[in-house]
Amino acid sequence: MTDPRALRPAERLDEFLSLVGQVARKPDADLRVIAEWLPRELGAEAAIVNGVLRTVELSTAGFSERVLDHLEPMLTRLANGRVASAAMDVGTAQVRLEAVGAELPRRVLVLVSPTPLTRQAAALASRTGGIIAVLHRARETDRVIRSYQQKAHQLRVGVIMALQAGDPLLARRMTTGSVPELLDCDRLRVHILRCAKDDRERIAQAYQDPSGYHGDGLMVGCPVYDEHLVCLIADRDGSGAEATDGLAAVLRDLVADNPRYALGISSAHPLPATAEAYGQARHALAVASNTPSRVAGYRGQEPLERLLPRAEAIEWAGSVLSPLTGLPELTNEITRLAMHFHRSGVARMMNVSRNTVTAHLGRAQAALGLDLRDVRCRATLALALGVAALHREVGHAPAQADPPALEELLHTRPAAEWGRTFLEPLRDARYHPVHRTLRTWIDTNADAQQAARRLGCSRTTVAAHLRTAERRLTRDLLSSGSGVHDLVHALHLSGDTPL
Repeated sequence: MTDPRALRPAERLDEFLSLVGQVARKPDADLRVIAEWLPRELGAEAAIVNGVLRTVELSTAGFSERVLDHLEPMLTRLANGRVASAAMDVGTAQVRLEAVGAELPRRVLVLVSPTPLTRQAAALASRTGGIIAVLHRARETDRVIRSYQQKAHQLRVGVIMALQAGDPLLARRMTTGSVPELLDCDRLRVHILRCAKDDRERIAQAYQDPSGYHGDGLMVGCPVYDEHLVCLIADRDGSGAEATDGLAAVLRDLVADNPRYALGISSAHPLPATAEAYGQARHALAVASNTPSRVAGYRGQEPLERLLPRAEAIEWAGSVLSPLTGLPELTNEITRLAMHFHRSGVARMMNVSRNTVTAHLGRAQAALGLDLRDVRCRATLALALGVAALHREVGHAPAQADPPALEELLHTRPAAEWGRTFLEPLRDARYHPVHRTLRTWIDTNADAQQAARRLGCSRTTVAAHLRTAERRLTRDLLSSGSGVHDLVHALHLSGDTPL
């Protein structure tokens, strides 16, 4: 390697600027490569020292920290801004100290050389120390920005979780001083963009405003599914038509430009019904993933719980859920979430371990007397929880000695019509194999391998039939519990499977 001191000034400057450029371009690059330039250039070892704590933040390989024991009280005076520079003898070494940076307490550049530095060398060292201080401060700024982005993300997740729980007022309280526009609207739509995990934060940041929100929408990476970007967008029009501008248009354009993306869109819902809108968007996304445009709006029916006779449904749901009233609130919330998400996803949402989720579900299962590993039991519990979410009176009315059975609620004309309409897209003879696969899949507790054995086909065939069913029924069957629960009830109402 050529000795830097043999280079011409322009060449030496080019070498130094090249080092600075390398460090500036790479946030994780080691600043030591710049510090090591000093001993090569000046024949002096160097360090950047916190003058208050007397700790070395950056140093060249040959720098000895023992020299710091001889530099007090000068280090403190430099750090406090009382002195700009100083020169000292420590044994046979020549030590030069210079305060760098503008903020107090200032860092101190310490140079140790066998002979005193020339004025030119001292000036060069000073400028190098200043550049290192600037790069260090830039790193600190980057860390602050990343921390801000993380906090903004956490706040957005909190707002969405509050809306999912049906509590817009809590969401407003969480955003005191900077309430997002979304919370001032009456209705919203949920859009779920399926994209690469690494793209989610980039997209959310690209359209983020200075307040940390997204105009009249909110974008946040789903805490359960790594490839989902959840977007809540205000429905300002009120006409029932999907928006064609703003964030809605941005999301459609992203799908059009990237063949790996897909977009599911809910219908418009009041803010307290965000959870229902989210479920619709997940069903729509399953459909979008199997269509050429890769964009789909929800075209399904009303949820079954809305069609059940009100008084009887409230009484039935209260009798099913009453064993949960004596359990901790966390157990109830985990149980509710487990009806819609896999256990690992629930653990991530609640910031607990998967084993903790399993323990809470075991407690709920014992209290309810239901086998929550069985898809039909989960469908029954999910329907009761849906009724409770729809009617706040559940659990508050006096318990009846002989509450109605679920069979009584389902044997009504609206429920029967719901079941018939649900399965209507599979009535065509072309889809009879798909219909048969669905019956067998539910009979085998939604186990594709067991269903394939019973049907005498491959697991791939079962999966293909399930994807076809998703598209035809506009339901997510492979990742969403609610779609499977609806299928259980529809097959029972059609007489295909027992409940």
